[in-house]
Amino acid sequence: MNASEIRRIGRRAAVTVVATGLAGSLLAVAAPSASAGQTVPLVAWRSCPAYSEQTLELLAPPDKQPQLRELLGRLECGTVSVPLDYRHPHGRQITVALTRLKARDQAHRLGSMALNPGGPGGSGYLMPVDVLVRGDATAGLNERYDLIGFDPRGVGYSTKVNCTPGDQPDQPPPGPVTEDYARRIYDAQVAALAACGRSDPAFLGQLTTANVARDLDRIRAGLGESRLNFLGISWGTWLGVVYRTLFPHQVGRMFLDSVAIPRFSIPAFQQGRIEAAERNAGRLTAWLAEHDDTYGLGGTAADVRAAIIALRADYDANPRRFTDLPMPLDGSLIATAAAQNAPVWPLVGRILAELRDATGPTAPPTVKEVLGGPDEPPSTPPADAPERSNRTMNKAAFCNEDPSRSDFATAWAAYQQNLARNPMTGRTLDFSAGCAGWPLPVQAFRIRPGGGSLVLSGHPWETPSPYEWTLQTRAIVGGTLYTVDDDVHGSALMECTADVIGFFDTGRIDGGCPGVPVPASVPTGPAATAQFSRI
Repeated sequence: MNASEIRRIGRRAAVTVVATGLAGSLLAVAAPSASAGQTVPLVAWRSCPAYSEQTLELLAPPDKQPQLRELLGRLECGTVSVPLDYRHPHGRQITVALTRLKARDQAHRLGSMALNPGGPGGSGYLMPVDVLVRGDATAGLNERYDLIGFDPRGVGYSTKVNCTPGDQPDQPPPGPVTEDYARRIYDAQVAALAACGRSDPAFLGQLTTANVARDLDRIRAGLGESRLNFLGISWGTWLGVVYRTLFPHQVGRMFLDSVAIPRFSIPAFQQGRIEAAERNAGRLTAWLAEHDDTYGLGGTAADVRAAIIALRADYDANPRRFTDLPMPLDGSLIATAAAQNAPVWPLVGRILAELRDATGPTAPPTVKEVLGGPDEPPSTPPADAPERSNRTMNKAAFCNEDPSRSDFATAWAAYQQNLARNPMTGRTLDFSAGCAGWPLPVQAFRIRPGGGSLVLSGHPWETPSPYEWTLQTRAIVGGTLYTVDDDVHGSALMECTADVIGFFDTGRIDGGCPGVPVPASVPTGPAATAQFSRI
Protein backbone atom coordinates (compact mmCIF):
# COMPACT_ATOMS: atom_id res chain seq x y z
CA MET A 1 0.00 0.00 0.00
CA ASN A 2 1.36 3.41 -0.93
CA ALA A 3 0.59 6.94 0.15
CA SER A 4 -1.81 7.67 -2.70
CA GLU A 5 -3.85 4.58 -1.85
CA ILE A 6 -4.04 5.63 1.78
CA ARG A 7 -5.31 9.04 0.77
CA ARG A 8 -7.88 7.52 -1.58
CA ILE A 9 -9.36 5.27 1.10
CA GLY A 10 -9.10 7.83 3.89
CA ARG A 11 -12.21 9.84 4.67
CA ARG A 12 -12.09 13.26 3.10
CA ALA A 13 -14.14 15.71 5.13
CA ALA A 14 -13.44 18.72 2.95
CA VAL A 15 -14.86 19.06 -0.54
CA THR A 16 -13.56 21.71 -2.90
CA VAL A 17 -16.31 23.98 -4.13
CA VAL A 18 -17.57 22.97 -7.54
CA ALA A 19 -20.27 24.92 -9.32
CA THR A 20 -23.73 26.32 -9.57
CA GLY A 21 -25.11 29.70 -10.48
CA LEU A 22 -27.89 32.07 -11.32
CA ALA A 23 -29.15 31.84 -14.88
CA GLY A 24 -28.38 34.89 -16.95
CA SER A 25 -29.09 36.05 -20.43
CA LEU A 26 -26.85 35.07 -23.34
CA LEU A 27 -24.83 38.17 -24.11
CA ALA A 28 -21.69 38.80 -26.16
CA VAL A 29 -19.58 41.70 -24.94
CA ALA A 30 -16.74 43.03 -27.11
CA ALA A 31 -13.52 44.08 -25.40
CA PRO A 32 -12.05 47.44 -26.30
CA SER A 33 -8.56 46.04 -26.85
CA ALA A 34 -6.48 42.89 -26.99
CA SER A 35 -2.79 42.08 -26.94
CA ALA A 36 -0.79 42.99 -30.01
CA GLY A 37 -1.57 40.75 -32.96
CA GLN A 38 -4.72 39.29 -31.40
CA THR A 39 -8.25 39.58 -32.65
CA VAL A 40 -10.45 41.25 -30.06
CA PRO A 41 -12.30 38.35 -28.36
CA LEU A 42 -15.89 38.18 -27.24
CA VAL A 43 -17.13 37.01 -23.85
CA ALA A 44 -20.38 35.14 -24.32
CA TRP A 45 -22.26 35.47 -21.03
CA ARG A 46 -24.78 32.70 -20.61
CA SER A 47 -26.79 30.81 -18.01
CA CYS A 48 -24.73 29.23 -15.27
CA PRO A 49 -25.08 25.48 -14.75
CA ALA A 50 -27.76 24.33 -12.33
CA TYR A 51 -27.06 21.64 -9.74
CA SER A 52 -28.94 19.37 -7.39
CA GLU A 53 -29.41 19.96 -3.70
CA GLN A 54 -27.04 17.05 -3.10
CA THR A 55 -24.28 18.89 -4.92
CA LEU A 56 -25.02 22.16 -3.14
CA GLU A 57 -24.75 20.40 0.22
CA LEU A 58 -21.22 19.35 -0.70
CA LEU A 59 -20.15 22.89 -1.47
CA ALA A 60 -20.42 24.24 2.08
CA PRO A 61 -21.42 23.17 5.57
CA PRO A 62 -24.95 23.98 6.77
CA ASP A 63 -23.96 27.23 8.48
CA LYS A 64 -22.41 28.50 5.23
CA GLN A 65 -25.34 27.62 2.97
CA PRO A 66 -26.96 31.08 3.03
CA GLN A 67 -23.66 32.73 2.08
CA LEU A 68 -23.02 30.10 -0.58
CA ARG A 69 -26.39 30.62 -2.23
CA GLU A 70 -26.05 34.41 -2.11
CA LEU A 71 -22.69 34.17 -3.90
CA LEU A 72 -24.03 31.73 -6.45
CA GLY A 73 -26.88 34.09 -7.10
CA ARG A 74 -24.41 36.84 -8.02
CA LEU A 75 -22.26 34.64 -10.21
CA GLU A 76 -21.97 35.28 -13.95
CA CYS A 77 -20.86 32.53 -16.33
CA GLY A 78 -19.50 32.74 -19.85
CA THR A 79 -17.02 31.50 -22.43
CA VAL A 80 -14.28 32.95 -24.60
CA SER A 81 -13.30 31.53 -27.97
CA VAL A 82 -9.53 31.02 -28.37
CA PRO A 83 -7.29 29.41 -30.99
CA LEU A 84 -6.35 25.81 -30.29
CA ASP A 85 -2.90 26.62 -31.71
CA TYR A 86 -1.81 30.24 -31.36
CA ARG A 87 0.61 29.79 -34.23
CA HIS A 88 -2.51 29.49 -36.38
CA PRO A 89 -4.84 32.08 -34.85
CA HIS A 90 -7.49 31.65 -37.53
CA GLY A 91 -7.48 27.87 -37.39
CA ARG A 92 -9.49 25.61 -35.10
CA GLN A 93 -11.11 27.47 -32.21
CA ILE A 94 -11.92 26.07 -28.75
CA THR A 95 -13.75 27.58 -25.78
CA VAL A 96 -12.55 28.48 -22.30
CA ALA A 97 -15.20 28.72 -19.59
CA LEU A 98 -15.08 31.55 -17.05
CA THR A 99 -17.05 33.02 -14.17
CA ARG A 100 -17.21 36.45 -12.59
CA LEU A 101 -18.23 37.84 -9.21
CA LYS A 102 -18.44 41.59 -9.66
CA ALA A 103 -16.90 43.79 -7.00
CA ARG A 104 -19.35 44.81 -4.30
CA ASP A 105 -17.97 48.37 -4.19
CA GLN A 106 -18.24 49.35 -7.85
CA ALA A 107 -17.58 53.01 -7.05
CA HIS A 108 -14.06 52.14 -5.86
CA ARG A 109 -13.45 49.13 -8.11
CA LEU A 110 -9.76 48.38 -8.80
CA GLY A 111 -10.12 45.87 -11.63
CA SER A 112 -10.40 42.12 -12.25
CA MET A 113 -8.51 39.46 -10.32
CA ALA A 114 -8.17 36.02 -11.95
CA LEU A 115 -7.82 33.03 -9.63
CA ASN A 116 -6.23 29.63 -10.17
CA PRO A 117 -6.10 26.80 -7.59
CA GLY A 118 -3.29 24.71 -9.10
CA GLY A 119 -2.98 21.49 -11.02
CA PRO A 120 -2.26 21.42 -13.85
CA GLY A 121 -5.76 20.27 -14.57
CA GLY A 122 -7.46 21.88 -11.58
CA SER A 123 -10.80 23.56 -12.12
CA GLY A 124 -10.96 27.22 -11.12
CA TYR A 125 -14.48 27.75 -12.42
CA LEU A 126 -15.97 28.21 -8.95
CA MET A 127 -12.86 29.42 -7.18
CA PRO A 128 -14.34 32.92 -6.67
CA VAL A 129 -17.12 31.32 -4.65
CA ASP A 130 -14.79 28.85 -2.96
CA VAL A 131 -12.40 31.40 -1.48
CA LEU A 132 -15.23 33.55 -0.12
CA VAL A 133 -17.13 30.67 1.45
CA ARG A 134 -14.02 29.32 3.19
CA GLY A 135 -13.64 32.26 5.54
CA ASP A 136 -15.39 35.49 6.45
CA ALA A 137 -12.18 37.53 6.23
CA THR A 138 -11.66 36.64 2.57
CA ALA A 139 -14.75 38.65 1.62
CA GLY A 140 -12.43 41.63 1.30
CA LEU A 141 -11.02 40.21 -1.92
CA ASN A 142 -14.35 40.83 -3.61
CA GLU A 143 -14.91 44.30 -2.18
CA ARG A 144 -13.01 46.21 -4.88
CA TYR A 145 -12.13 43.47 -7.36
CA ASP A 146 -14.18 41.45 -9.79
CA LEU A 147 -13.14 37.88 -9.03
CA ILE A 148 -12.60 35.78 -12.17
CA GLY A 149 -12.64 32.01 -12.19
CA PHE A 150 -11.94 29.84 -15.20
CA ASP A 151 -11.42 26.27 -16.33
CA PRO A 152 -8.13 26.02 -18.23
CA ARG A 153 -8.28 24.41 -21.65
CA GLY A 154 -8.66 20.67 -21.19
CA VAL A 155 -10.63 21.00 -17.94
CA GLY A 156 -14.26 21.06 -16.83
CA TYR A 157 -16.52 23.25 -18.96
CA SER A 158 -13.74 24.27 -21.33
CA THR A 159 -12.98 22.22 -24.44
CA LYS A 160 -11.31 18.96 -23.38
CA VAL A 161 -10.57 15.37 -24.23
CA ASN A 162 -10.24 12.41 -21.89
CA CYS A 163 -7.86 9.55 -22.49
CA THR A 164 -9.01 6.14 -21.34
CA PRO A 165 -6.93 4.74 -18.47
CA GLY A 166 -4.47 2.12 -19.56
CA ASP A 167 -4.25 -1.38 -18.15
CA GLN A 168 -2.54 -1.49 -14.78
CA PRO A 169 -0.64 -4.36 -13.16
CA ASP A 170 -2.42 -6.41 -10.54
CA GLN A 171 -2.19 -5.11 -7.00
CA PRO A 172 1.28 -5.87 -5.67
CA PRO A 173 1.90 -7.72 -2.43
CA PRO A 174 2.46 -5.51 0.61
CA GLY A 175 5.93 -4.26 1.29
CA PRO A 176 8.44 -2.30 -0.79
CA VAL A 177 8.02 -2.31 -4.56
CA THR A 178 10.21 -4.95 -6.16
CA GLU A 179 12.25 -4.28 -9.27
CA ASP A 180 10.16 -6.79 -11.22
CA TYR A 181 6.88 -5.11 -10.23
CA ALA A 182 8.37 -1.66 -10.90
CA ARG A 183 9.22 -2.76 -14.43
CA ARG A 184 5.60 -3.84 -14.92
CA ILE A 185 4.46 -0.42 -13.69
CA TYR A 186 6.91 1.27 -16.03
CA ASP A 187 5.81 -0.72 -19.08
CA ALA A 188 2.12 -0.14 -18.32
CA GLN A 189 2.57 3.61 -17.84
CA VAL A 190 4.67 3.96 -20.99
CA ALA A 191 2.02 2.14 -23.02
CA ALA A 192 -0.79 4.27 -21.52
CA LEU A 193 1.05 7.54 -22.18
CA ALA A 194 1.89 6.55 -25.74
CA ALA A 195 -1.72 5.58 -26.45
CA CYS A 196 -3.06 8.78 -24.88
CA GLY A 197 -0.68 11.06 -26.75
CA ARG A 198 -1.54 9.42 -30.08
CA SER A 199 -5.30 9.57 -29.46
CA ASP A 200 -5.63 13.30 -30.28
CA PRO A 201 -2.15 14.79 -30.76
CA ALA A 202 -3.48 17.99 -32.35
CA PHE A 203 -5.37 18.85 -29.16
CA LEU A 204 -3.15 17.28 -26.51
CA GLY A 205 -0.04 18.92 -27.92
CA GLN A 206 -1.59 22.32 -27.22
CA LEU A 207 -2.16 21.67 -23.51
CA THR A 208 0.70 23.78 -22.21
CA THR A 209 1.00 26.41 -19.51
CA ALA A 210 1.98 28.97 -22.14
CA ASN A 211 -1.26 28.36 -24.04
CA VAL A 212 -3.28 28.58 -20.83
CA ALA A 213 -1.55 31.91 -20.20
CA ARG A 214 -2.48 33.07 -23.71
CA ASP A 215 -6.06 32.00 -23.05
CA LEU A 216 -5.99 33.99 -19.82
CA ASP A 217 -4.93 37.06 -21.73
CA ARG A 218 -7.89 36.54 -24.06
CA ILE A 219 -10.08 36.53 -20.98
CA ARG A 220 -8.44 39.78 -19.84
CA ALA A 221 -9.13 41.42 -23.17
CA GLY A 222 -12.66 40.02 -23.29
CA LEU A 223 -13.36 41.59 -19.89
CA GLY A 224 -12.17 44.94 -21.17
CA GLU A 225 -9.24 45.20 -18.77
CA SER A 226 -5.95 46.79 -19.75
CA ARG A 227 -4.23 44.91 -16.91
CA LEU A 228 -5.09 41.70 -15.09
CA ASN A 229 -4.49 41.01 -11.41
CA PHE A 230 -3.85 37.41 -10.43
CA LEU A 231 -3.89 35.12 -7.39
CA GLY A 232 -2.41 31.66 -7.99
CA ILE A 233 -1.58 28.67 -5.79
CA SER A 234 0.76 25.75 -6.54
CA TRP A 235 0.75 25.17 -10.35
CA GLY A 236 -1.21 28.41 -10.49
CA THR A 237 2.06 30.12 -9.53
CA TRP A 238 3.76 28.64 -12.59
CA LEU A 239 0.87 29.89 -14.70
CA GLY A 240 1.36 33.31 -13.10
CA VAL A 241 5.06 33.65 -13.88
CA VAL A 242 4.52 32.28 -17.41
CA TYR A 243 1.75 34.85 -17.98
CA ARG A 244 4.00 37.58 -16.63
CA THR A 245 6.78 36.47 -18.99
CA LEU A 246 4.52 36.49 -22.05
CA PHE A 247 2.46 39.57 -21.19
CA PRO A 248 4.60 41.85 -19.00
CA HIS A 249 2.58 44.96 -19.84
CA GLN A 250 -0.78 43.34 -19.01
CA VAL A 251 0.09 42.43 -15.40
CA GLY A 252 -1.29 44.39 -12.48
CA ARG A 253 -0.79 42.93 -8.99
CA MET A 254 0.12 39.26 -8.72
CA PHE A 255 0.30 37.15 -5.53
CA LEU A 256 1.67 33.61 -5.95
CA ASP A 257 1.53 31.21 -2.99
CA SER A 258 3.43 27.89 -2.65
CA VAL A 259 5.58 28.53 -5.67
CA ALA A 260 6.13 25.74 -8.20
CA ILE A 261 9.50 24.45 -9.40
CA PRO A 262 10.98 26.90 -11.94
CA ARG A 263 12.86 24.36 -14.09
CA PHE A 264 10.46 21.49 -14.39
CA SER A 265 11.10 17.79 -14.71
CA ILE A 266 9.29 14.98 -12.95
CA PRO A 267 12.51 13.52 -11.44
CA ALA A 268 13.44 16.93 -10.01
CA PHE A 269 9.84 17.44 -8.88
CA GLN A 270 9.78 14.13 -6.98
CA GLN A 271 13.22 14.59 -5.45
CA GLY A 272 12.44 18.09 -4.23
CA ARG A 273 9.20 17.02 -2.63
CA ILE A 274 10.51 13.96 -0.83
CA GLU A 275 13.52 15.83 0.52
CA ALA A 276 11.17 18.50 1.86
CA ALA A 277 8.98 15.83 3.48
CA GLU A 278 12.00 14.31 5.23
CA ARG A 279 13.10 17.75 6.39
CA ASN A 280 9.70 18.50 7.89
CA ALA A 281 9.60 15.06 9.50
CA GLY A 282 12.61 16.23 11.50
CA ARG A 283 10.37 18.86 13.07
CA LEU A 284 7.80 16.16 13.81
CA THR A 285 10.37 14.05 15.66
CA ALA A 286 11.33 17.01 17.85
CA TRP A 287 7.66 17.67 18.64
CA LEU A 288 7.00 14.02 19.52
CA ALA A 289 10.07 14.02 21.77
CA GLU A 290 8.63 17.00 23.65
CA HIS A 291 5.50 14.91 24.23
CA ASP A 292 7.21 11.64 25.08
CA ASP A 293 5.08 11.29 28.19
CA THR A 294 2.04 10.97 25.89
CA TYR A 295 3.36 8.85 23.01
CA GLY A 296 6.44 7.08 24.39
CA LEU A 297 8.30 7.24 21.08
CA GLY A 298 11.53 8.66 22.50
CA GLY A 299 12.84 11.49 24.63
CA THR A 300 14.98 13.10 21.92
CA ALA A 301 14.41 13.86 18.25
CA ALA A 302 17.12 11.34 17.34
CA ASP A 303 15.39 8.64 19.40
CA VAL A 304 12.02 9.33 17.76
CA ARG A 305 13.58 9.30 14.29
CA ALA A 306 15.19 5.94 14.99
CA ALA A 307 11.88 4.60 16.31
CA ILE A 308 9.97 5.71 13.21
CA ILE A 309 12.56 4.22 10.85
CA ALA A 310 12.59 0.94 12.78
CA LEU A 311 8.77 0.78 12.80
CA ARG A 312 8.62 1.45 9.07
CA ALA A 313 11.20 -1.25 8.38
CA ASP A 314 9.36 -3.74 10.61
CA TYR A 315 6.01 -3.16 8.87
CA ASP A 316 7.68 -3.50 5.48
CA ALA A 317 9.30 -6.78 6.49
CA ASN A 318 6.22 -8.03 8.35
CA PRO A 319 3.02 -6.43 6.98
CA ARG A 320 0.06 -6.61 9.37
CA ARG A 321 -3.39 -7.81 8.45
CA PHE A 322 -6.40 -6.76 10.51
CA THR A 323 -9.83 -8.30 10.15
CA ASP A 324 -11.62 -4.94 10.00
CA LEU A 325 -9.44 -3.27 7.35
CA PRO A 326 -9.68 -3.94 3.61
CA MET A 327 -5.91 -4.03 3.07
CA PRO A 328 -2.73 -5.11 4.86
CA LEU A 329 -0.63 -2.37 6.40
CA ASP A 330 3.03 -2.02 5.51
CA GLY A 331 5.74 0.61 5.97
CA SER A 332 4.11 3.07 3.61
CA LEU A 333 1.54 3.90 6.31
CA ILE A 334 4.28 4.80 8.79
CA ALA A 335 6.00 6.91 6.13
CA THR A 336 2.73 8.66 5.28
CA ALA A 337 2.13 9.43 8.96
CA ALA A 338 5.64 10.87 9.28
CA ALA A 339 5.03 13.12 6.26
CA GLN A 340 1.94 14.84 7.67
CA ASN A 341 1.64 18.58 8.33
CA ALA A 342 2.01 20.05 11.82
CA PRO A 343 -1.74 20.52 12.49
CA VAL A 344 -2.20 16.74 12.68
CA TRP A 345 0.98 15.80 14.57
CA PRO A 346 -1.01 14.86 17.70
CA LEU A 347 -2.92 12.34 15.63
CA VAL A 348 0.30 11.12 14.01
CA GLY A 349 1.67 10.41 17.47
CA ARG A 350 -1.38 8.33 18.36
CA ILE A 351 -1.19 6.40 15.08
CA LEU A 352 2.50 5.60 15.46
CA ALA A 353 2.07 4.51 19.09
CA GLU A 354 -0.90 2.31 18.16
CA LEU A 355 0.95 0.68 15.26
CA ARG A 356 3.94 0.01 17.50
CA ASP A 357 1.75 -1.74 20.08
CA ALA A 358 -0.78 -3.42 17.75
CA THR A 359 -1.39 -7.13 18.31
CA GLY A 360 -4.65 -7.65 16.35
CA PRO A 361 -6.82 -9.24 15.25
CA THR A 362 -8.66 -5.90 14.78
CA ALA A 363 -7.00 -2.64 13.82
CA PRO A 364 -6.07 -0.06 16.45
CA PRO A 365 -8.93 2.43 16.94
CA THR A 366 -7.27 5.56 15.55
CA VAL A 367 -5.86 3.71 12.55
CA LYS A 368 -9.29 2.23 11.89
CA GLU A 369 -10.91 5.66 12.20
CA VAL A 370 -8.52 7.20 9.68
CA LEU A 371 -8.47 4.39 7.12
CA GLY A 372 -12.04 3.19 7.39
CA GLY A 373 -13.39 -0.35 7.42
CA PRO A 374 -14.12 -2.89 4.68
CA ASP A 375 -17.84 -2.09 4.63
CA GLU A 376 -17.39 1.64 4.13
CA PRO A 377 -18.65 2.56 0.62
CA PRO A 378 -16.42 4.72 -1.58
CA SER A 379 -17.31 8.38 -1.72
CA THR A 380 -18.54 9.42 -5.15
CA PRO A 381 -19.68 12.90 -6.20
CA PRO A 382 -23.22 13.45 -7.44
CA ALA A 383 -23.75 12.82 -11.15
CA ASP A 384 -24.30 16.53 -11.81
CA ALA A 385 -21.18 17.71 -9.98
CA PRO A 386 -18.76 19.49 -12.28
CA GLU A 387 -15.26 18.18 -12.81
CA ARG A 388 -12.82 19.18 -10.08
CA SER A 389 -9.71 18.19 -12.03
CA ASN A 390 -8.81 16.53 -15.30
CA ARG A 391 -6.16 13.83 -15.29
CA THR A 392 -5.58 13.96 -19.04
CA MET A 393 -4.81 17.68 -18.92
CA ASN A 394 -2.59 17.11 -15.90
CA LYS A 395 -0.50 14.50 -17.66
CA ALA A 396 -0.39 16.32 -20.99
CA ALA A 397 0.64 19.66 -19.48
CA PHE A 398 3.37 18.02 -17.42
CA CYS A 399 4.72 15.86 -20.23
CA ASN A 400 4.56 18.52 -22.93
CA GLU A 401 6.89 20.63 -20.78
CA ASP A 402 9.07 17.95 -19.13
CA PRO A 403 12.38 17.37 -20.94
CA SER A 404 13.06 14.12 -19.06
CA ARG A 405 12.13 10.81 -20.67
CA SER A 406 13.78 8.37 -18.29
CA ASP A 407 14.38 4.75 -19.26
CA PHE A 408 13.55 2.09 -16.68
CA ALA A 409 17.07 1.77 -15.29
CA THR A 410 17.33 5.52 -14.69
CA ALA A 411 13.87 5.75 -13.11
CA TRP A 412 14.51 2.73 -10.88
CA ALA A 413 17.90 4.05 -9.73
CA ALA A 414 16.38 7.45 -8.86
CA TYR A 415 13.57 5.76 -6.92
CA GLN A 416 16.00 3.63 -4.92
CA GLN A 417 18.17 6.66 -4.21
CA ASN A 418 15.22 8.63 -2.86
CA LEU A 419 14.25 5.73 -0.59
CA ALA A 420 17.77 5.46 0.79
CA ARG A 421 18.19 9.19 1.36
CA ASN A 422 14.80 9.68 3.03
CA PRO A 423 14.27 6.73 5.39
CA MET A 424 11.31 8.23 7.27
CA THR A 425 9.20 9.45 4.36
CA GLY A 426 10.66 7.93 1.20
CA ARG A 427 8.07 5.19 1.11
CA THR A 428 5.38 7.77 0.39
CA LEU A 429 6.73 7.87 -3.17
CA ASP A 430 5.06 5.86 -5.88
CA PHE A 431 7.39 4.40 -8.47
CA SER A 432 6.63 6.13 -11.76
CA ALA A 433 7.74 6.13 -15.36
CA GLY A 434 7.36 9.90 -15.37
CA CYS A 435 6.78 11.04 -18.95
CA ALA A 436 8.49 8.11 -20.64
CA GLY A 437 6.41 7.08 -23.62
CA TRP A 438 4.77 10.46 -24.19
CA PRO A 439 4.95 10.74 -27.99
CA LEU A 440 4.61 14.51 -28.40
CA PRO A 441 7.55 16.94 -28.59
CA VAL A 442 8.88 18.75 -25.54
CA GLN A 443 7.84 22.40 -25.25
CA ALA A 444 9.88 23.55 -22.28
CA PHE A 445 9.25 27.16 -21.23
CA ARG A 446 11.81 29.53 -19.76
CA ILE A 447 10.43 32.20 -17.45
CA ARG A 448 11.86 35.73 -17.39
CA PRO A 449 11.31 38.94 -15.42
CA GLY A 450 8.09 40.73 -16.27
CA GLY A 451 5.97 43.69 -15.33
CA GLY A 452 3.44 44.56 -12.68
CA SER A 453 3.84 44.05 -8.94
CA LEU A 454 4.80 40.48 -7.95
CA VAL A 455 4.77 38.75 -4.55
CA LEU A 456 6.20 35.23 -4.23
CA SER A 457 4.91 33.51 -1.09
CA GLY A 458 6.78 30.48 0.25
CA HIS A 459 6.48 28.17 3.26
CA PRO A 460 9.80 27.05 4.81
CA TRP A 461 8.54 23.63 5.88
CA GLU A 462 5.98 22.56 3.32
CA THR A 463 6.34 19.48 1.10
CA PRO A 464 4.29 20.01 -2.12
CA SER A 465 6.14 23.24 -3.02
CA PRO A 466 9.48 23.28 -1.16
CA TYR A 467 10.63 26.70 -0.03
CA GLU A 468 13.76 26.62 -2.19
CA TRP A 469 11.53 26.69 -5.29
CA THR A 470 10.26 30.09 -4.17
CA LEU A 471 13.83 31.35 -3.80
CA GLN A 472 14.89 29.87 -7.14
CA THR A 473 11.94 31.45 -8.92
CA ARG A 474 12.61 34.84 -7.35
CA ALA A 475 16.23 34.67 -8.51
CA ILE A 476 14.95 34.32 -12.08
CA VAL A 477 11.93 36.64 -12.23
CA GLY A 478 12.36 39.02 -9.30
CA GLY A 479 9.50 40.10 -7.07
CA THR A 480 8.96 40.50 -3.33
CA LEU A 481 9.56 37.50 -1.08
CA TYR A 482 6.79 36.80 1.44
CA THR A 483 7.34 33.98 3.97
CA VAL A 484 4.52 32.08 5.66
CA ASP A 485 6.19 30.29 8.58
CA ASP A 486 4.38 26.96 8.38
CA ASP A 487 4.24 23.67 6.46
CA VAL A 488 0.75 23.99 4.98
CA HIS A 489 0.50 24.21 1.19
CA GLY A 490 -1.31 27.31 -0.03
CA SER A 491 -2.27 28.59 3.42
CA ALA A 492 -1.47 32.27 2.84
CA LEU A 493 -4.95 33.37 1.81
CA MET A 494 -6.54 31.87 4.92
CA GLU A 495 -3.77 32.49 7.46
CA CYS A 496 -2.45 35.84 6.19
CA THR A 497 -5.71 37.18 4.77
CA ALA A 498 -5.27 40.80 5.78
CA ASP A 499 -1.81 40.94 4.20
CA VAL A 500 -3.02 39.39 0.93
CA ILE A 501 -6.01 41.72 0.66
CA GLY A 502 -3.87 44.68 1.68
CA PHE A 503 -1.42 43.92 -1.12
CA PHE A 504 -4.16 43.83 -3.74
CA ASP A 505 -5.71 47.03 -2.36
CA THR A 506 -2.52 49.06 -1.92
CA GLY A 507 0.33 47.24 -3.68
CA ARG A 508 2.25 47.06 -0.38
CA ILE A 509 3.09 44.04 1.81
CA ASP A 510 5.55 43.21 4.59
CA GLY A 511 7.85 40.20 4.84
CA GLY A 512 5.50 37.47 6.02
CA CYS A 513 3.17 36.04 8.65
CA PRO A 514 3.24 33.19 11.21
CA GLY A 515 0.93 30.86 9.24
CA VAL A 516 -0.63 27.72 10.73
CA PRO A 517 0.82 27.18 14.23
CA VAL A 518 2.45 24.01 15.48
CA PRO A 519 0.14 22.45 18.11
CA ALA A 520 1.12 23.38 21.64
CA SER A 521 -1.04 20.71 23.26
CA VAL A 522 -2.27 17.22 22.51
CA PRO A 523 -5.95 17.29 21.50
CA THR A 524 -7.87 14.04 21.45
CA GLY A 525 -11.16 12.75 20.16
CA PRO A 526 -13.07 12.74 16.86
CA ALA A 527 -12.22 16.33 15.93
CA ALA A 528 -8.53 15.50 15.66
CA THR A 529 -9.30 12.44 13.55
CA ALA A 530 -11.49 14.48 11.23
CA GLN A 531 -8.64 16.95 10.80
CA PHE A 532 -6.30 14.18 9.69
CA SER A 533 -8.87 12.89 7.20
CA ARG A 534 -8.77 16.22 5.37
CA ILE A 535 -5.09 15.76 4.42
